Amino acid sequence: MEIPLICWVCISLIVFVQFSNAFYLPGSYMHTYSNGDPIYAKVNSLTSIETELPFSYYSLPYCQPLGGIKKSAENLGELLMGDQIDNSPYLFHMNVNQSVYLCTTPPLNENEVKLLKQRTHDLYQVNMILDNLPVMRFATQNGVKIQWTGFPVGYTPPDGSADYIINHLKFTVLVHEYEGSGVEIIGTGEEGMGVISEADKNKASGYEIVGFHVVPCSVKRDPEAMTKLHTYDEMSRTSCPAELDKYQAVREQERISFTYEVEFVRSDIRWPSRWDAYLKMEGARVHWFSILNSLMVIFFLAGIVFVIFLRTVRRDLTRYEEMDKETQAQMNEELSGWKLVVGDVFREPDCSKLLCVMVGDGVQILGMAAVTIVFAALGFMSPASRGMLLTGMIILYLFLGSAAGYVSVRLWSTIKGTSEGWRSISWFAACFFPGIAFVILTGLNFILWSSKSTGAIPISLYFELIFLWFCISVPLTLIGGFMGTKAPQIEFPVRTNQIPREIPTRKYPSWLLVLGAGTLPFGTLFIELFFILSSIWLGRFYYVFGFLSIVLLLLIIVCAEVSVVLTYMHLCVEDWRWWWKAFFASGSVALYVFLYSINYLVFDLQSLSGPISAILYLGYSLLMAIAIMLSTGTIGFLMSFYFVHYLFSSVKID
Repeated sequence: MEIPLICWVCISLIVFVQFSNAFYLPGSYMHTYSNGDPIYAKVNSLTSIETELPFSYYSLPYCQPLGGIKKSAENLGELLMGDQIDNSPYLFHMNVNQSVYLCTTPPLNENEVKLLKQRTHDLYQVNMILDNLPVMRFATQNGVKIQWTGFPVGYTPPDGSADYIINHLKFTVLVHEYEGSGVEIIGTGEEGMGVISEADKNKASGYEIVGFHVVPCSVKRDPEAMTKLHTYDEMSRTSCPAELDKYQAVREQERISFTYEVEFVRSDIRWPSRWDAYLKMEGARVHWFSILNSLMVIFFLAGIVFVIFLRTVRRDLTRYEEMDKETQAQMNEELSGWKLVVGDVFREPDCSKLLCVMVGDGVQILGMAAVTIVFAALGFMSPASRGMLLTGMIILYLFLGSAAGYVSVRLWSTIKGTSEGWRSISWFAACFFPGIAFVILTGLNFILWSSKSTGAIPISLYFELIFLWFCISVPLTLIGGFMGTKAPQIEFPVRTNQIPREIPTRKYPSWLLVLGAGTLPFGTLFIELFFILSSIWLGRFYYVFGFLSIVLLLLIIVCAEVSVVLTYMHLCVEDWRWWWKAFFASGSVALYVFLYSINYLVFDLQSLSGPISAILYLGYSLLMAIAIMLSTGTIGFLMSFYFVHYLFSSVKID
C-alpha cells in the first residue's frame, strides 16, 4: 500500500508544479489597489536609540483620526517588543497626488512644550507604516547617502537656540502596476494567509505599493488662516524652507498646523522585492569578509586541535590494548592519568540536581534557537511579519519543555541509578530558566512602567504568559520527565570506588583554564553578535539568517571540541571532577558575550543616555548571556559525557 501512495503523492506534486507559475512565501499577503482607492497609513511607537524607551505616538500633541484612535491587532511578539500600532489621520488615494491640511493644535501648554523638547533632544523617531512597509527617509552625510526608517519628531540646531517640530511631510509612494499575470502568492504576514487563484486574477489587477519614502519639514504657518480650513482640504504645495526663521518653533501658546503632501511614482520594483531596500546592511562587504574569515580561522584551529587529540587518544588506547593483563596490573605508576581515575570518573558530581536541570533547560533553549534560525533562513519569519520571530521563539520554547523534562530526568536517573525524585527534577527544569527570565523582566518592567513607556508589558499579558507557562510548558515538561523514567538508563562501563581518589595539587587553578576555553567559541560568534546587537539597539534590520545558521553550526562543533579537549586534559592530570568543568568549558563563552555587550554599550552605544537606558540594556544582555551559557554548556557537557563513556568503554579493565 505504501508504494502506490508515494506514487500518487509524486504525481500530485508534478501536476501542482506544472500548473503553478510562481511561488512566494515570505512577507504579507499582497494588496492591489485601483485608481482612487483609499489607503490609510498607520503609526507605530516613537523610538529612540538614545533612551531605548518606546512611547505611544499620541503621547505627543499630534492630529488624531476623525473616528478616534483604534489600536491594530498585535501578536505576542509585537507586544513584548513594545510596538503599539494605531490608526492615523494620514489618508492617501491611489495615484492621486495631493497636498492636504490635517489640523491645527490648540495652544501648547507648558507640559506639551516640555515633552516635545525632551523627545526632540532624545532623537525620537516617528515610525509610520503603509501597506505593511515602514516609512523610509534618506540623508546625506559626508557625501554618503544614508537611509533611515522613520523621521524625527523635531530638529534642534547645533547652537541649541530653539527647538523646531516636524509638521509637514512630503511622502513619495512607489507603486508597481500588477496585471494579474498568473503569480500565486502565499502570505504569512499580519493580514493573514491568502492565495491569488486563477478566478481572482482579473480582480487582483491594479497597483501594488512597493516603496514608502518621506521628506520631513518644519514649516511655520499662520494659525489664523489654517483654522479656516477643514481636515483633508486641498492646499498649495510647500517647499521645505532652508532658513530657521521659517521653521515652526516649539513655544508655549504656539498653535501648530500639520500638513502633508503625497506623490505617487511608478516603479519597476516588484512586490516580492520591495523589502530589499530595508534589508540592505551597511558595510556589506566587510560583513561577508569578516564572517568568512572567522569561519576559516575557526575551522583551521578546530581541525588542528581535533587531529592532535585523536592521535593522542588513539596512541594511548593502542598501547594499552597491546599489553597483557599482568603488565597492565603492574604499571599503574607508568599509566597516563586518565586511566588512574577509572574508579572515580563516574562519581556523582556536586549539585547533581542543578546540573541535570541546567542541561535540560539548555537542550530546550538550543532546540528553540536552532529551529527558529532554520525557519528564518528559509523565509518563514520575514521582517514584514512584525513580532513573528519572537512569537515563534516563545511557542517553540513552550513546546520544547518536553525535551527539557526528558533530558533532565534521564540524566538524573543515570547519575543516581534510579528515577526516584523525577517529579521534583521536572518541576525544577520547568521553572529554572523561565523563573530567572521572569525575575529579570519583572524588574525591568517596573522601570518601564515608571517611565510610562509602551515597552512595558501590560498586566493582562503578564497573566497570559503565566497561563502559557503553567498550562503548556510545565505539563509538557512533566510528560517529558515521565518519558525519561521509561527510557533505559545509561549504564556506566566501570564501577565507582567507595572512597574518592585524592586529586593531585596543581600549580594553577583548573577553573582558570575552563574560563579561558570560552575564548575560542566566542571567536566564532562575536562578529555576528555585533550585527545582532546593532539590529536590536540601533533599529536596524537583521536578515542574514543563512550566515547565522552556519555560525550556529560552527559554534556547536567548536563548543563540543573545546569541552572534550579540556575534559581529556583534566582526566590526564587525575582530576575526575569533570562534570561541571565540561559544562562551563563551553558555557564560559557567555561571560565573554556579556563583557562584549558592556564593551558595545561603552563604545558603540555612546548616544545611549541616562541610567534607566543602561539598566535596561544590561538587564536584557544578562538574560541573553544566561541563555547562551545554558545552551553552549549543554553542548559541551553532552559531548564530554559521550566521550568519557566511550573512552572508558574502550578499555579492558578488570
